[in-house]
Amino acid sequence: MRSACFSRRRCSRCVGRRGCCTPRPSPTKVPLALVALDRIATGELDAACPVVVEPATSSVGSTGLAAFRHPATVAVGDLLLMMLAVSDNAAADALFTLVPADEVDARLRAWGCGGIRLRHRMNRMYECTAGAAGNDFSLALELAIRDDHSGRHTIETLDPAHANVGTAAGLVDLLQRVWRDEIAHPDASAELRRLMGRQVFTQRLASQLRADTLRVSGKPGTFLHLRHEVGVVESEAGDRVAMAALTRSDRRANLAPDIDLAIGTGARPAFEALRR
Repeated sequence: MRSACFSRRRCSRCVGRRGCCTPRPSPTKVPLALVALDRIATGELDAACPVVVEPATSSVGSTGLAAFRHPATVAVGDLLLMMLAVSDNAAADALFTLVPADEVDARLRAWGCGGIRLRHRMNRMYECTAGAAGNDFSLALELAIRDDHSGRHTIETLDPAHANVGTAAGLVDLLQRVWRDEIAHPDASAELRRLMGRQVFTQRLASQLRADTLRVSGKPGTFLHLRHEVGVVESEAGDRVAMAALTRSDRRANLAPDIDLAIGTGARPAFEALRR
């Protein structure tokens, strides 16, 4: 199994350096899922256990339970599906209630996972952003870009000292160990592979890799000026390449399809080069 850590400069600054430890939004849902699945596989947690998610207290987000207006009861196993398939922040924070961030972080340390730290729930990102910029997205984006250059972070969860963070190398190493069954319970790694294969957003890594002979299992993430994706590309011939594409943008825009496309444009030649 091979790996690629990269990013593209198209309208963004490169942050895909292997040793660069910077905030990671939704890709941190992958280690959360692995620890939760490991607890399920070892009988510490019941996948069928119902969890009530209340809109008034759930996390900010535009997909899944985070977009619901009424209380919903969802099984733990289905929370994992929602978190990974549609990047549901409310599902992630419901799981963080069962498996706290410090427990996930400790388990990663015990497994020898370097370059990844989990420190807070997903909604903490939005709470810190609202504390700095209120409901003004433009101001929050301005602060994020300005602070990247100054190194002094107004939004706490964009500060590597306080954020959920990871290096490209650390994230790729985690994926390689999951795909090789070298970490956690084998049932946990197998289920994580299955759930990541249900990912519905294909505008980044998978955008230039759509083919009947290829399978892309990924987890993208977006927060303010950060656009990332980690994943594994597999061919029917047996080639497997783990990738981490991590970008920061200097553009004050909510939508940046060209950056999404640049990630896919980089993924295709990386896969072709490494599969040989």
